[in-house]
Amino acid sequence: MNQFVISEAKVETAVLVGLITPQQNEKKTEEYLNELEFLAETAGAQVIRRFTQKVNGASSVTYIGSGKLDEIAQFIKQKQDEVDAYWEEQMALGNSYQTTIVTGTKARHGDEFAEEGAGAPKSRKQKKLEKLLKDQQAVQALVPQPVGMVIFDDELSAKQIRNIEQVLQVKILDRTSLILDIFAMRAQTAAAKTQVELAQYRYMLPRLTRLWTHLERQRGGSVGLRGPGETQLEMDQRIIRHRISLLKQRLVEIEQQKNTQRKNRGRLIRVALVGYTNVGKSTLMNLLAKSDIFAENKLFATLDTTVRKIIIDNLPFLLSDTVGFIRKLPTDLVESFKSTLDEVREADLLLHVVDLSHPDFEEQIQVVEKTLGDLGCADKPQMIVFNKIDAYTWVEKDEDDLTPRTKENIPLDELMHTWMAKLTPAGDRTPEDNRLGCFFISAAKRTNIDEFRQLLYKRVREMHVQKYPYNDFLYETYEERGSGE
Repeated sequence: MNQFVISEAKVETAVLVGLITPQQNEKKTEEYLNELEFLAETAGAQVIRRFTQKVNGASSVTYIGSGKLDEIAQFIKQKQDEVDAYWEEQMALGNSYQTTIVTGTKARHGDEFAEEGAGAPKSRKQKKLEKLLKDQQAVQALVPQPVGMVIFDDELSAKQIRNIEQVLQVKILDRTSLILDIFAMRAQTAAAKTQVELAQYRYMLPRLTRLWTHLERQRGGSVGLRGPGETQLEMDQRIIRHRISLLKQRLVEIEQQKNTQRKNRGRLIRVALVGYTNVGKSTLMNLLAKSDIFAENKLFATLDTTVRKIIIDNLPFLLSDTVGFIRKLPTDLVESFKSTLDEVREADLLLHVVDLSHPDFEEQIQVVEKTLGDLGCADKPQMIVFNKIDAYTWVEKDEDDLTPRTKENIPLDELMHTWMAKLTPAGDRTPEDNRLGCFFISAAKRTNIDEFRQLLYKRVREMHVQKYPYNDFLYETYEERGSGE
């Protein structure tokens, strides 16, 4: 059985498909498709067209209506005809068809090639790979490309995938399989690779198709015992179930090792960075820990949980950077990554990082809070950190414009005061409220970072004194000596 975590970065063209339903209006569908396009770009695909359809609900046979499916098939055929015509013309001119696919390092590190260290000179191999990639991108910008795949915004059943493939004759992906592909590229540690492989097998199990009809019937051992035998589909299912069982056992062993590591961390408060994907958690982690964790403007740049010891003034504590959440996050993926998210469950304080510049940041907050509730962490003390205030934009309304004001018309100062009033200060909180207020920063521009450090020090110090009554600080401050006398 092949290991599914091995993934190559091939630049392919893709078409996106989404539905407009009574539960999901056109604007919401556009936002979902924007996010899906970002996912496709993160996986290395280039989106060339979007298709949407207004329906009451998804078709159980082909997800979309037959008319829209024929329209997509016609578009795919048109692109293929353009490619054929182009190369027929080139062959007539005496130009041969050549193509180069860059794989390897790019598949593991996105657009950045691995280096020995920061500022290290590039090797000849790295320079050659970069040149091949640039040449390939230049060729693809000029040469017509066929449609390599069609990506659907929702999870598809095995029946839907089979029926769609028969009509379109190209690779079919859904949102779940696309996320799994990105996770496979980002997985670095043994734990992450095992969790991704487990999620991939769980996704694949109900979608196996019967490809081997010659084994549909096997002979028995003697006369009168001839039966239907074991089909290839049943054999594949049995092998995958066995593999899933082995992966679960391996994850249990990995979790035991992690538990041992957590026990050896000493008397320290644990703080976890949580939030939607691509909101700047790793960038904030690098600022606070003065480390060099991989951070990139792509979805799921962080997959493996990273824990660092932070010291602010005289107070040491642990800070962990976890995998980001996303809308329509596959259930199998959440189940597989529960061990990775144990850092969230065992944290004393959650720093919920939010991208304030995103037009739909409020829904992202709801997605994260729902996922935290599914993990049993909804009641943990939480402080919301609004990041990327430098990228926030708003549109001022004209004085004679009497239409109701929308979110796009709210200036940053007013938005900050609104959320500060909404998230009640710690001193006036009710016992059932777990929010400890909010703060506004820009990790990229380092805006308000010093003030955020002091606020974080104050929150963690309060928890440290309550959880560990004895003085475990690195040294006593002047105020602490004075209060003790």
